[in-house]
Amino acid sequence: MSKQPFTEDQIQLARIAKALGHPVRIAILQMLAAQSCCYHGDMSEVIPVAKSTLSQHLHELKEAGLIQGEFTPPTVKYCINHENWTAARELLGGFIDHVARVENYC
Repeated sequence: MSKQPFTEDQIQLARIAKALGHPVRIAILQMLAAQSCCYHGDMSEVIPVAKSTLSQHLHELKEAGLIQGEFTPPTVKYCINHENWTAARELLGGFIDHVARVENYC
């Protein structure tokens, strides 16, 4: 039996799961979902981490495609990337549904 390479869906799903795998990133997504956009400086006043740490978390979410940023010196404005979020929801939902259909748990 030969090893099968990972599918694009598996790779993307793992990337999304990694991006969702920290409470700060969940807080960022909840904050952005509650409004049309938010500036980095505004987030740093609400989310209890250093600005540099916040930037790292924003970078992780942006790399996963879940958010997008618009750089207008000296500020950066972030918002949910709705197109990618729709795709992420379909991938996550399909994965959760697939695992839920398994009937022979150990």
